[in-house]
Amino acid sequence: MRLRHAVLLAAALLAGCASLPPDRLAARDDIRDFSLEGRFALRVAMPGEDRQNTGGRLSWTHRNDDDRVLLSSPLGYGLAEIDTTPELSRLRTAEGKNRESTDPDSLIEDVTGQRLPVSRIPAWLLGRSNGEALIENDAYGRPKRLSEDGWQVDYRFDDDNPDALPSGLTLSRGSEIELRLRIEEWREKP
Repeated sequence: MRLRHAVLLAAALLAGCASLPPDRLAARDDIRDFSLEGRFALRVAMPGEDRQNTGGRLSWTHRNDDDRVLLSSPLGYGLAEIDTTPELSRLRTAEGKNRESTDPDSLIEDVTGQRLPVSRIPAWLLGRSNGEALIENDAYGRPKRLSEDGWQVDYRFDDDNPDALPSGLTLSRGSEIELRLRIEEWREKP
């Protein structure tokens, strides 16, 4: 069951404390490639199933529309790795199991039974939409809340800089799935 939740998390990330000083990062709207390190907490309460909670560490790199997400336990033991390119998505578990698909959302659905918006997460992390999202901004013009296709993303920032990157996110779909991220480090141009 732990693998299923690790995969759910990876899906939600394909996906924060200290970040680089503001003068070393490009403006949020100019960032295309990045990597981040952080912690996650995932709660899943699907109809007819017991509520499940899990957490751990996350290392994620987004470069040229390719993504690599590494998930580990709170103690640092590897749980899963997901590599996604426009042509192929591959999931590898700590147990050596491999799955592949041409569509990352379908890959996660095959593994978890849930259709999750893996392909949208890179844009959501930066407060952007790949589709028809409703985006509410805070007083500094940063994303406060994003709503798209039944998903909601709430953003937290550690300072008042208008170009600050989020230090935390909560992605949720109703009361079924809630993923909390605490981003400890952002790096531009990984």
